[in-house]
Amino acid sequence: MARCSLSVKVGYFLAGVGMGALVALLFAPESGEKTRKLIARKAEEGKDYVASKGREFIEQAEELAQKGREVVAKQKERLTETLAAGKEAVKSTF
Repeated sequence: MARCSLSVKVGYFLAGVGMGALVALLFAPESGEKTRKLIARKAEEGKDYVASKGREFIEQAEELAQKGREVVAKQKERLTETLAAGKEAVKSTF
């Protein structure tokens, strides 16, 4: 069996929850018009939730990318200093 990432599993779970909610609403004792309005409202709320979570994930990814760039810059600086110290050590030996 193929392995699925966590995001795929969460996506399947949310899709199942949404389908279950939709089926429950379709069989609800409310009138058709009320049910359609409720479905539309819940769909809009779901869209807003997914959009906000998407923005949060993008912000987190940008923060992680920035931290990664900072770490790379620090390591580059350390390597440059180490190479310079190595060159000085070689020069002082000869």
